Amino acid sequence: MDVLLILCLSLPMLYSIYVLSKLLIINRRGKSCYMLAYECFMPPEDTKLDTDSCTRIVMRNRNLGLEEYRFLLKTIVNSGIGENTYCPRIVLDGREECPTLKDIHDEIDEIMFQTLDNLFKNTGISPSDVDVLVVNVSLFSPSPSLTSRIVNRYKMRENVKSFNLSGMGCSASVVAIDLVQQIFKSYTNSIAVVVSTEDLGAHWYCGRDKMMMLSNCLFRSGGCSMLFTNKPSMKNRAILKLKHMQRTQYGADDEAYSCCIQVEDEQGHSGFRLTKSLVKSAAQALTVNLQEMAPKILPLWERVRFFLVCVRKSIKKGETLRVFEILLGNKNKTKKGSLMNNVLGGGGLNFKAGIEHFCVHPGGRAVIDGVGKGMRLNEYDLEPARMALHRWGNTSAGGLWYVLGYMEAKKRLKKGDRILMISLGAGFKCNNCVWEVMKDLSDQNVWKDSIDSYPPASLANPFKDKYNWINDEDLSFVRFDYTKFSLG
Repeated sequence: MDVLLILCLSLPMLYSIYVLSKLLIINRRGKSCYMLAYECFMPPEDTKLDTDSCTRIVMRNRNLGLEEYRFLLKTIVNSGIGENTYCPRIVLDGREECPTLKDIHDEIDEIMFQTLDNLFKNTGISPSDVDVLVVNVSLFSPSPSLTSRIVNRYKMRENVKSFNLSGMGCSASVVAIDLVQQIFKSYTNSIAVVVSTEDLGAHWYCGRDKMMMLSNCLFRSGGCSMLFTNKPSMKNRAILKLKHMQRTQYGADDEAYSCCIQVEDEQGHSGFRLTKSLVKSAAQALTVNLQEMAPKILPLWERVRFFLVCVRKSIKKGETLRVFEILLGNKNKTKKGSLMNNVLGGGGLNFKAGIEHFCVHPGGRAVIDGVGKGMRLNEYDLEPARMALHRWGNTSAGGLWYVLGYMEAKKRLKKGDRILMISLGAGFKCNNCVWEVMKDLSDQNVWKDSIDSYPPASLANPFKDKYNWINDEDLSFVRFDYTKFSLG
């Protein structure tokens, strides 16, 4: 009798636990963030920019002196950027000094609408099915917003949730994805579109400030549109699943804040100024970010190994506690100096223990080299970023997706693989995320016309010998008469 009574009392409780567990599982599934597709921008062939063309554009700026010209030309030749990148039409037309509002809209419209048209066409998703729309752009912030421009073009629903982000720099697309992820926690069974675009033409002309012109020698036309969902019913269509997101804002550091900043020169020309502290600030922000992300993505045995290595190397007195904090994911800011080397260098964490692919922001050769050295990545790991930089240049926030496209075109991405996306941007920000590959991927996407020629035998610029005179220090005293100078 007692046993029967216990069973009678237990069954309702067990059933309640079962129902509650089921509801929790369903609720959690509804908050997952799946990527269904992405479309990178393929610029028109008549907007290609090789080294000779870029040099001619620089020479049009009569405000430059010989030293500024040599500096910029040396940057172009040694940047790691190839001969098949693209730039805005107004630059090729020689109108970068006075772009109109229509010029900027035309540049951005071409990126947004080409990628969105392809995205809706290839996925079969209708614009009216979109519940969330996020657009990120470096600087341009018109009214009505770019999101309103898209809503109007595709006649989206009145209740679509739209967000327009600007000023987020090269890491903006990851910021936009984080926004979508947060929205998905409150709105289930939703579809979201993220558009990452640029407005390079409006800020190409930069007077005589060589550090402002430097950014224009590296940045190129590019962008991407992405489709996300948290619908469990669409899980089988997903190509990627967002596993972890980590955002770091290092703007409290004055040097980091000003290392990549929009300013005006003495003549009132607006542009981006890059300083020599950029690589240092990037390393610091990346270290802080990975300190917090490591416990979430690395297996326990790797964290134990890291701790033992640190102990064996006799960590300086007072830093032992910090090692425990790293292993436990403490969110306090990492100290500069030796601890950074412990996290990323020397006997640092081996991120390959939890990650198969590294999608590094193709912001420049120095950035790729620095991340590779710090995280002890080999040339196979860095190849996608180097090739994306060579083929497309620094396409700002859209750059990560050209890197991902290379991995997919080379058939590297297999079901169950994990991808670490590393994005760095003005602010200074480091925003990283980890994706799980949901199926074997092999679409050649925007790389279809060039993937067979990559990687090339050499990444050396073919014009390096032609412009070898830029390294001649004896020219420092020379003054140029630009009216008589010709590139031939």
